[in-house]
Amino acid sequence: MSKTKKQLKNHQLYYFASCPFCIKVRLALWWMGFELQQKDIISSNKNKNELLVGGGKTQVPCLRIEHEEGDVQWLYESEDIIRYLKQRSVC
Repeated sequence: MSKTKKQLKNHQLYYFASCPFCIKVRLALWWMGFELQQKDIISSNKNKNELLVGGGKTQVPCLRIEHEEGDVQWLYESEDIIRYLKQRSVC
């Protein structure tokens, strides 16, 4: 039995592969059945610069959320990101 994936449009996760907190968030995404754009900041300077310019720092994991009104939120800290995702999974 395969899970139906839920697309999180207007969301991007900035991460790098060996970061344990990033792994925790990516596993939570998988477990909750979410798909979103993921941007590795180690393999792409463009992604790293987007994170620095937009969020103000290169800390990962970072979830970029573009709200319907056009406001952009940069959510850091794995526990905060997972809490946000859990709220979205019950909507």
